[in-house]
Amino acid sequence: MTLTPTALPGPSGSVAPEVSVAGREFPTNRGGLCQKGWTSASVLRAADRLTVPLVRGRSGEMEPTTWDAALDLVASRLARIAAESGPQAVAVFGGGGLTNEKAYTLGKFARTVLRTPFIDYNGRFCMASAAAAANRSLGADRGLPFPLSDLGGADAVLLLGSNVAETMPPSVQHLAGARAAGGLVVVDPRRSATARLADDPSTGSGRGAQGVHLQPVPGTDLAVLLGLAHVVLAEGLADAAYLAERTTGFDDVARSVAAWWPERVEAVTGVPVPELRRVARLLAAASPSRGGRGAYVLTGRGVEQSSQGTATVTAAINLALILGLVGRVGSGYGAVTGQGNGQGGREHGQKSDQLPGYRKIDDPAAREHVAAVWGVDPESLPGPGVPAVALLRSLGTPGGPRALLVHGSNLLVSAPDAAAVRARLEALDLLVVCDVVPSETALIADVVLPVTQWAEEEGTMTSLEGRVIRRRKATDAPGDARSELWVWAELARRLGSPVHLATDPAEVFDELARASAGGVADYGGLSHARLDDDEAGGGPGFHWPVPAADHPGTPRLFLDRFPTPDGRARMIPVDHIGPTDDLRPDAPLWLTTGRVLQHYQSGAQTHRVPELERLVPAPYAELHPLLGARLGVPDGARVRLTTARGTTTATARWTDTVRPDTVFLPFHWSGEGSANLLTTDAVDPVSGMPEFKVCAVAVAPAEEA
Repeated sequence: MTLTPTALPGPSGSVAPEVSVAGREFPTNRGGLCQKGWTSASVLRAADRLTVPLVRGRSGEMEPTTWDAALDLVASRLARIAAESGPQAVAVFGGGGLTNEKAYTLGKFARTVLRTPFIDYNGRFCMASAAAAANRSLGADRGLPFPLSDLGGADAVLLLGSNVAETMPPSVQHLAGARAAGGLVVVDPRRSATARLADDPSTGSGRGAQGVHLQPVPGTDLAVLLGLAHVVLAEGLADAAYLAERTTGFDDVARSVAAWWPERVEAVTGVPVPELRRVARLLAAASPSRGGRGAYVLTGRGVEQSSQGTATVTAAINLALILGLVGRVGSGYGAVTGQGNGQGGREHGQKSDQLPGYRKIDDPAAREHVAAVWGVDPESLPGPGVPAVALLRSLGTPGGPRALLVHGSNLLVSAPDAAAVRARLEALDLLVVCDVVPSETALIADVVLPVTQWAEEEGTMTSLEGRVIRRRKATDAPGDARSELWVWAELARRLGSPVHLATDPAEVFDELARASAGGVADYGGLSHARLDDDEAGGGPGFHWPVPAADHPGTPRLFLDRFPTPDGRARMIPVDHIGPTDDLRPDAPLWLTTGRVLQHYQSGAQTHRVPELERLVPAPYAELHPLLGARLGVPDGARVRLTTARGTTTATARWTDTVRPDTVFLPFHWSGEGSANLLTTDAVDPVSGMPEFKVCAVAVAPAEEA
């Protein structure tokens, strides 16, 4: 992305630079941008941009104040709460949109200044299951352990639960090779824009020349993967030499998938036996061991946001290992990251159990290394906290956190079971929100602090392929908006902490590099200066690990060995159980949620872009025409959706791209159209990720409900 500033009136009436956006030639997007990218500069000039600190006054309304007054208030109340109830009475919630420098400093601030174990972030809603599965099977979690451009040379790509044509449109060009070979396989309960890339438009059968669309019952993707592995093994299509040389645990996995013969899979998932066999053979034919040009297995949120998300990703990895794909150039397994810095945001300390460099916080050696960089006693560092949903459930409860600091997240819209989350946030003694616009969460806060956003700050991000990318300042922030780096340093000073928190992003990155050195996500050989020099010379950037200043980076992981004790990938047997919220007489349909092309996450930013808001101004519910006719809900009518958690209303949109037993609802809206008023906060037992993607719902005309 290329930014060009020119002077125009800003939101507060002062002259502020306008930023124009143009596509940048880069290996991942090759100059392409989606609608959100082209219009992203609009958020910099949002009419309600936060420009001064706000404090809730005696009247109950938010009132403008000075930075000194706001920070003095926050520090004094945090100190009092900690003195009365201990440091664990203060919690922190971060975001996957923070730069690496901010994510790192937030983790350091929580653990050294506040000394609380209770920190987690919205990446727990995004990549946690893929991370958990990759860590335990492959020894490392990097969304794509290969450059995205590698996909273009493959004969087959199996894409589960990801609608990249709408969520990451520039990435679709990398699927052209698989489509040309008839090898794009999309697994999705909807015939999404991505699934249509594999469809034959003349028949709509899902058996087009460019690939296959499998349309399973929501929540049954794991059974599909078990069935594919069964067929590969039963038909002798596995890479036996690879399995013997590079994996452990194969025999246990082989025994477990033996129970998932194709006819059983069809009964559970609705995927026809011939289609299951066809896909298994297609993937095997594309695999290097059988002379193919390569194959990839990719997962996304649609299969990961589940109470069996870690198991589903584990099954995807097992399938890729059985086919001999992982750690071979031109083939592999990967997870498609959901947030702008979803990869970097989880590497350096925002997760409840991690320290910088993807180190585990309960590892004595990791604690000693990071503590030395921070200049603190390892014994002073708190232990692991709890994942996001458990943290949110505990807010304002006896013995739970009494204060919460929120950075880069809009919990009232993005967290599951939104009504329960609101109740917990309102039970706090202190809620502090740092944001760029008055999000729904900011509107109920006690203190709101205006902070800088993407074009107003220096820093780095890490792409879904582990490539560390520089972010550069293109314009000044409006009004009194400040960087969170400054905010945390000022709070630390007011709280009397001796810990140094740097405010210069380049200095922060140098410290991050030292703290991550030797870890799985090793940035030790990087600096802002090295990244700048590489870009100036037309270089491709650096993929971690980069352990030394003369190291070229690691675009492809696992080529020689896996970062496990014995160097082998660990195959782990898993089984399909199904969603926690099953169909019942009062909720006989499946609800699934997802994104639309024009909006992003909670919509706090994209709803403020007129071009995007005009295209999709309100929430809608997709119903198959057969379902709409049966329920008496005409196309375009108001429809009411009810689950065990709550009720929401939307406009019915008839489409044959969704299964007749399924309703699709985008999650970008708040209020009565909020999808997360309906979703369950049941979580995956390994990753702690909520089951956003599937629950039981009742649907009726809004006027009758």
